[in-house]
Amino acid sequence: MGRGFHLQWGRWTLDLETRPQVMGIINVTPDSFSDGGDFFSQGAAIDQGLRLVEAGADLLDVGGESTRPGAERVSEAQELDRVAGVVAGLAGRVDVPISVDTYKSGVAEAALAAGAAIINDISAGRFDPRLLELAASAGVPLILMHMKGEPHNMQKNPVYDDLIGEVGSFLREAVVRALAAGVKRDLIVLDPGIGFGKTFDHNLILINRLKELTRLGQPLLVGPSRKAFLGHILGGVPPKDRDVATAAAVTLSAYHGAHILRVHDVRLAREVLAVTAAVMREHA
Repeated sequence: MGRGFHLQWGRWTLDLETRPQVMGIINVTPDSFSDGGDFFSQGAAIDQGLRLVEAGADLLDVGGESTRPGAERVSEAQELDRVAGVVAGLAGRVDVPISVDTYKSGVAEAALAAGAAIINDISAGRFDPRLLELAASAGVPLILMHMKGEPHNMQKNPVYDDLIGEVGSFLREAVVRALAAGVKRDLIVLDPGIGFGKTFDHNLILINRLKELTRLGQPLLVGPSRKAFLGHILGGVPPKDRDVATAAAVTLSAYHGAHILRVHDVRLAREVLAVTAAVMREHA
């Protein structure tokens, strides 16, 4: 498909050229917007991870703090208590890399020790700069996301003069910070932050103009799964009823240049991406 990216580190390789990769979401939280509480116990979260891998997940993303709009921070100890056992339990039973979804270096460090192999930071290193140094010393991929503000205030009238330009500049500066901390360029993934400080229209524009962000020269992760802009389009359906709409967003994101899609329903995403990849190969 001409995407030209491989993530290669340790014993892991993610081939982003042949087809987009699917990241399965595991929320070990009581209050995430789409499935809060469903996988809050360690056993339930591990079982969900196993189901996602069986459904075809190429990698898993384990998070212990909700970052839904309006969410307040939880302590490092509380977050670590939620994720460490889940990561350790999955690392010994699945043969896909596990990402820890955190902006706290202490949580990331413990998760890596427990078997995680990727750090997914919604703050792009702004909230805890030591996290960049940790990713560099560990030699693991680092996902840097654009967010306007913080989760508790990001949806309070987000305004941009030039959405794509501002998101691109933010991500470019995040790459510079990561490189300065010692992170290897070929292990940096960028996320435009669908739903993080974006209006309904902003999210649609980001997906439609994603190709412009590929010019940053890094693989792109997009996470549209079950988010509010889909509910808005569908007239207010609840998050768990947005998986078909998510599949449409996943298809369009892949078509416009996404390399990794972060989703709740892995099987559906794999199916639509298989068709998307086949069409794009023929088109090429």
